[in-house]
Amino acid sequence: MTDLARVQKWSETYRIAWETADSELAASLFAEDGTYRNDIYQDKPNRGRPGVVAYWSGVTAVQSDATVRMGRPFVDGDRAVVEFWTTMRINDDPVTLAGSLLLDFDEGGLCTALREYYNFTEGYRDPPLGWGT
Repeated sequence: MTDLARVQKWSETYRIAWETADSELAASLFAEDGTYRNDIYQDKPNRGRPGVVAYWSGVTAVQSDATVRMGRPFVDGDRAVVEFWTTMRINDDPVTLAGSLLLDFDEGGLCTALREYYNFTEGYRDPPLGWGT
């Protein structure tokens, strides 16, 4: 069973990893054989910590000035959902990326599977009233 405090700590570390473009820190949140599906339509997810490092190293290479907000997680057993709201520059263009992470956890609090759903828009936007609660 995963508890709220554990998922909040996980999502805070995820936020820090994203803002600092730290692919090793991001990978440390995952089980050795964990999966990271950043695109729900991709044939195969990024697999294992090396897969997370490879994905994060590539995607964060074109990002700068990231400010990431994480919403309050919803937890049910070993599964959780947490929203994110990110403003950043991609290739120097300002964008807002809002989405959710669907997470499965093992007994030790490491993520065994992540599915990411998101929407992009140009420019910086603030979240709507009540977002993340």
